[in-house]
Amino acid sequence: MGSSIASLIAQRIALGVLLLLAVSVLIFVGTQILPGDVAQSILGNQATPQALANLREELGLNDPAIVRYFAWLGGVVTGDLGTALTTRQDIATTLMPRLWNTLFLAFWAAVVSVPLAIILGLLAVRYRDGPIDKAISGFALASTSLPEFFVGYLLIFFVAVKLQWFPSISTVYDGMPLLAKLQAIVLPATVLVLVVLAHMMRMTRAAILNVMQSAYIETAELKGLSAFDIIRKHAFPNAIAPIVNVVMLNLAFLVVGVVVVEVIFVYPGLGQYLVDHVAKRDVPVVQAVGLIFAAVYISLNIIADITAILANPRLRHPK
Repeated sequence: MGSSIASLIAQRIALGVLLLLAVSVLIFVGTQILPGDVAQSILGNQATPQALANLREELGLNDPAIVRYFAWLGGVVTGDLGTALTTRQDIATTLMPRLWNTLFLAFWAAVVSVPLAIILGLLAVRYRDGPIDKAISGFALASTSLPEFFVGYLLIFFVAVKLQWFPSISTVYDGMPLLAKLQAIVLPATVLVLVVLAHMMRMTRAAILNVMQSAYIETAELKGLSAFDIIRKHAFPNAIAPIVNVVMLNLAFLVVGVVVVEVIFVYPGLGQYLVDHVAKRDVPVVQAVGLIFAAVYISLNIIADITAILANPRLRHPK
């Protein structure tokens, strides 16, 4: 049993590494075919042809693409993400505080959304086809129908401008007190919660309802257990694997899908950093941020797969 589980876990990790390598190729190719000239965007339209040629040589833009890719990949493996073309600053040094800001926002959005989604899913199953279930499902449908930028601007207009409860610009910085940080991220975190809550709740409901059709649930009902006890003690534990998969996918979205939210609330995270440097055609920064987003997404999916493997009773208790 142990060797079988270890083999499956090793396969998932190896597949994740290969997938990340493939994504790195796509990111590199995608940045290379962007329109415009990097040297021209740095020096401006008034630059002389000789100055442009010198900068291209300095940046290695005259080297073959395959040489530049492996040079970039080798730097990434050793922890060197390169230097930003527009600011000449080390990307890793500049990027780390913004990464922590993004993770901070995603963490608190997850702290609220994951337990709330599971609780709402349990309530929807407990009162299936009743007013509570229909109200929860209606709320989920409404929240998934509204794009995040629309929800964000609604919150800014009503909560920040009209009511003035929270700031419309989510500014955080090193040394800022925790309570002040939490107050600053209330609005962007609320948008993220509404974006992922409905999907997690609906999948939790569906997973538990699927388990409720099992024979041992009928046995528990014949024993006289209450409906909520049956759901809590028997159905929910056996629906953990699909629920964990959905939660991990949505956690990955909380980190990777924050770009729009960070731009709306001018939040100093990776998404805002990426958008700023895409506009400047700062290719090394775009490559670094894209690879980090891909690594986070793939890693969380690997964790979801491993959790599903460990939660599979057929692997833990083979006949």
